[in-house]
Amino acid sequence: MIDRLGRIGIVGVVVVIAGLALTALVNPLVAGGIALVLVGTALIVRGVVGYALEAMGMSGMV
Repeated sequence: MIDRLGRIGIVGVVVVIAGLALTALVNPLVAGGIALVLVGTALIVRGVVGYALEAMGMSGMV
């Protein structure tokens, strides 16, 4: 999975985790809500990408 992300993707993941950790230090309840939003967004993006690939005939890619 790491090879699919590339350098920019890895930096993005680190920044998101660092921001979530900083928020958790201040208010754990808010950090939990942000984590749920991030997971939900990731699931939506995965679904949209899967649908787009399926529409182009590449359903086995994701």
